Amino acid sequence: MSGPGGDLVVRPGPGLASGLVIDAGELVERFSRSSGPGGQGVNTTDSRVELAFAPATSASLTPTQAERVLEVLASSLVQGQLVIAASEYRSQLRNRAAARERLANLLRDALAPAPPTRRPTRPTRGSQRRRLDAKKRRGTLKSGRGRLRPE
Repeated sequence: MSGPGGDLVVRPGPGLASGLVIDAGELVERFSRSSGPGGQGVNTTDSRVELAFAPATSASLTPTQAERVLEVLASSLVQGQLVIAASEYRSQLRNRAAARERLANLLRDALAPAPPTRRPTRPTRGSQRRRLDAKKRRGTLKSGRGRLRPE
């Protein structure tokens, strides 16, 4: 993982055999006051970090990768940008690292191939026969619980 301010390095994973490096110029960081932990210092420091990345215009992604990211993360995009907000730490530096880590994980998951579709199977003949035999046994057991009939 890269340090805050530099290029974003996405580790290799499914769909990313050699990993991915996103140029620092494609990432936009904004800082604001955090409502998270920090005591009185939170009122004076801009520790909240918003990290924005536009996958559609990224030169680091291939056209197919950009298309896949846009398709998978369509519900998370705000005006064509993927925006990550981090304010869980007191330190701006740790929040910057957390936002970058979250963005890298999102991109790695979005670029992973879809799992194979489930191929429906039919019950075997033996399992069908066992199920019907069990139903018959249960039915005869229950029918034996009725009132006694005079002979």
